[in-house]
This record gives sequence, structure tokens and C-alpha cells, in this order.
Amino acid sequence: MGEWRQVTIDGKRADAFEPARCLEPAAAVLFLHGHGLITLRESAPFTAELERHGLRCLCPHGQRSWWGDVVCREFDAVQSPAAYLHERVLPWMAKTWGVAPPRIALVGVSMGGQGALKLAYRFPDEFPVVAALAPAIDFYQLYGQGLPLDEMYPTAEAARQDTATLWIHPLNWPRHQLLMCDPADAQWLEGAERLASKLSSTGIPFESDFSTSHGGHTWEYFNHVAPAVIRFASERLERERARV
Repeated sequence: MGEWRQVTIDGKRADAFEPARCLEPAAAVLFLHGHGLITLRESAPFTAELERHGLRCLCPHGQRSWWGDVVCREFDAVQSPAAYLHERVLPWMAKTWGVAPPRIALVGVSMGGQGALKLAYRFPDEFPVVAALAPAIDFYQLYGQGLPLDEMYPTAEAARQDTATLWIHPLNWPRHQLLMCDPADAQWLEGAERLASKLSSTGIPFESDFSTSHGGHTWEYFNHVAPAVIRFASERLERERARV
């Protein structure tokens, strides 16, 4: 079994995993955590699947920043989390592991799920593979509850205008998308289904699973679907390699 280690990228922590035997040519998962700040380092099922498929994995610590292109002082007073990922994290992965887009699959849960989607929608050629678990698409609904969101956006409507659903480009999108949400997840299921409906009506291909239930919006569910998520990431990265 490979091992996790903690690294520092431009002064910020990240958890990095290297399997005992890495996939060749090199490929990796960039994981964006949720509001609970839990990374895949704490998930035995995800770690086992990363090992099985020979995928490196990097999990930056983004605080409660929502992973967008808006400055969150809890994360950084100047640089947005999206800019940090693009300008600091990706170069670290290229220098340290020799892996760069499009050989990086984006995976995220909850807050990180919507962040992964937005990043893929902004840079679909760099991130053709994205998997979002219980993505908190309608995060603007949390506005006004004393969270960092209240400082990041002037109004709830401004936050709504920055949701993943509104970032979709009808002619330029990530070729491989996986949307998953436990049907018992009352808070975020509707937004995920709405996004899926828009993708479908626009003719954008994607895969989804809104029927598997295993604990609602919990790590019980995320761990339960780990094999499907990492298999999707691995297979679609290979498809992209073959396509290129």
C-alpha cells in the first residue's frame, strides 16, 4: 500500500498520496474537500481505490472557501482558491509528480463537488474528467448564516450568479462528467438534479447516480461510492489518453 504525507504548497497544507505502483503514464486525482474539511487521507475506501488504480492524489486544504474565484479571507486575504489551484497547485503536481492537465481528474464532495464542477466548466480542456459527489450547487441558500460566504458575496443573489449551473458553456464542456447524490440528501439533491436536467436539455453528455442510498449527506455514502468514483476517474483518464 502506498502512503499519505502532508506537504506545503505556497505556504498552505495539502495531503498527498502516492500508490506503491503508479499508473504509467502518470495520472492523478485532484480532490476538493467539503465544508467539513475532511480529505481522502481519512478515507480507507478511497485510499484503497487510489492504490488499486495506481493514481496519485492531492488534497489541498481550502478552508470554507467554496473553491471559487472569489477571495475568502479564511483561506487567503489576496488569492482566490481557484487561482491558487491553477497557479500554485498544478505547477506543484507537474514539478513533483510529472503530471499535468489533462491527466488530472477533478473529484469533490459537497462544497468541493460544486467547486470541482466550476473549475472543470471554466477550463474544460484542462479538466475533461470531473466527478462531483453531493455537489452543493445551491450554496447560496446558506447565505446569511454567519459563514465566510457572507464576506465573499455582497448578496445571496450574487452568490447564486456564481453557481456551477450558470458556468456551463453549451459549446465547450468537460467530456466526462459524473454527478452523484444520495436520494436521502434533502439539502443538495434538488440542485444536482437541476444541473443534470440542464446538461441533458443542452445535449451535454454526463453520467449520474441519484438512486444509490447509503446514509445521506455523510462520509458513509461517500465511502460507499468510492469504487465507482475512482473507477470512473481512471477509465475516463485512459480514454482521454487514447483519444489524444
